[in-house]
Amino acid sequence: MNTNKKTRALVEGALMVAAAEALGYVKIWHMPEGGSVSLMMLPIVLYALRWGLSRGLLAGLALGIIDFMLGGGIAIGWQSILGDYVIACTLIGLAGVGHGKKTAGMLGGAALGCLGRFLAVWVTGATLWGEYMYDIYGLPMNNEWVYSFLYNLPTLVSGVLTVICCALLKNTMKKLPGAD
Repeated sequence: MNTNKKTRALVEGALMVAAAEALGYVKIWHMPEGGSVSLMMLPIVLYALRWGLSRGLLAGLALGIIDFMLGGGIAIGWQSILGDYVIACTLIGLAGVGHGKKTAGMLGGAALGCLGRFLAVWVTGATLWGEYMYDIYGLPMNNEWVYSFLYNLPTLVSGVLTVICCALLKNTMKKLPGAD
């Protein structure tokens, strides 16, 4: 890869991380203890689909660190910082497996990245936040895994919205110059 493409990938990555953080502030719905429905994952998914898995994972990692520091991150220790922010956002970059694929592969990659983030926050919620569970959606909670699944449903909804946006933007993405 020539220097011009490396520079373009780096600049696009930085812009997409910034756009993702900005979109994280535009919440469609917000949970009381953190978590929301937003399009924060969309820029990282688009970047990963355009530039590939390794760059997508790196952009997700950058987003996770920045989101915790700037987004008012809620944590109960270093484990929840890693699980809810660093690992969860890094896994958004798994969308890069759809790089260079046709529409089904691209959307599958986007879904994988979004599902990766959901699984990370679900496991973190069940293993770390479970002791703080309370009744949610009017349902009495007595199982950490069910509680975490229900509590983190907004992340899954955000993922579905992200995949829908990717489907709508697929033709535009093919026209962009620069990537492979």
